[in-house]
Amino acid sequence: MMRCMQQTSTPRSPAVRSGDLVVARPEGLYCPPGDFYIDPWKPVGRAVITHAHADHARVGHGHYLAHTDSAGTLRARLGDITLQTLPYGEAILHHGVRISLHPAGHVLGSAQVRLEHGGRVWVASGDYKTEPDGTCAPFEPVRCDTFITESTFGLPIYRWPTQAALFAEINGWWRRNVEEGRTSVLLCYAFGKAQRILHGVDAGIGPIVVHGAIEPLNAVYRAAGVALPPTLRVTDPGVDAALLKRALVLAPPSAQGTPWLRRFGNNHSDAFASGWMQLRGARRRRGVDRGFVMSDHADWPGLQRAIAGTGAERVFVTHGSVAVLVRWLTEHGLQAQGFRTEYGEEDDDGAPAEVHPHLRMKDGVPPESPAVPAAEAPGVPEGGEGPGTPGSR
Repeated sequence: MMRCMQQTSTPRSPAVRSGDLVVARPEGLYCPPGDFYIDPWKPVGRAVITHAHADHARVGHGHYLAHTDSAGTLRARLGDITLQTLPYGEAILHHGVRISLHPAGHVLGSAQVRLEHGGRVWVASGDYKTEPDGTCAPFEPVRCDTFITESTFGLPIYRWPTQAALFAEINGWWRRNVEEGRTSVLLCYAFGKAQRILHGVDAGIGPIVVHGAIEPLNAVYRAAGVALPPTLRVTDPGVDAALLKRALVLAPPSAQGTPWLRRFGNNHSDAFASGWMQLRGARRRRGVDRGFVMSDHADWPGLQRAIAGTGAERVFVTHGSVAVLVRWLTEHGLQAQGFRTEYGEEDDDGAPAEVHPHLRMKDGVPPESPAVPAAEAPGVPEGGEGPGTPGSR
């Protein structure tokens, strides 16, 4: 069923225990008894994929296992792949390891990976968000002995507004622009965030125009039963200057400064939707009129709730503000360490480096935070060389 992978020695570290269900290897997070990887960043024989963002789902693997709702986005992005899908909660047995997928609340099809073997239960979260948004199955805490968590926004400053408050702000901005005869251009990720905005805004305010990178993903969401309002392309008949004065235009961050965006001229107001907008000066550095605090990742309280909900006594942190969360967990009586990974370079870099300078440090450690010693970071090859820096969300 799965071809064997060449075995490589596990780096020596006191944080790695004999019999761990997941260890870090140069290819990615590896399950030794099952002989498969979770979201590997180098080509492997068998990969379990948590979701279809580019930093977690990459080309070149021999076999992919993912949630059913990820099939459309994975095939659209990776092409002709050998893909096996599972619904949430249904388990398969592979080399004695019981594997099941559980809602992560991040984007459509996002899943936590539960592994059970030899009386032990590990859960790898992938990326997750704890507040339901109506576009994907909401996050569910999964009880386990060991939890592998992200920490993209693992600093106390990050606390998201409620869905109601967020969309009241976006709708109010759009209405004011309509009253003033200005196009409303909102920059956001093409996959996940754009569909969340479409689902949450008041489509009665005016027409909605989307960039060409967004519309194919809208089709995947609609096919999965997610309610999205009608959308137009700028090349559609009837999309003229009069319509655009009332329109909300959604585009990926990469469209900023391109000829596509310049077609709207100077008579538009632009905004950016990102968790990084929580930081002082982020909107100014991004060069937009408005910033909306919106992320598809858990904020600081969400990370705490999610980890507590698992009941895990041992926690590994993969990317983001690793050292800060490790220290907080340790101070609260948990066994916590960091995994070095190559996660974080998601679709469309959402903010300039100046907005989140700590993400350019090794392992996402801010300058004012204590680093995770190499001996305490399982999976770090001797010599301390780590992967690239994370991107922004």
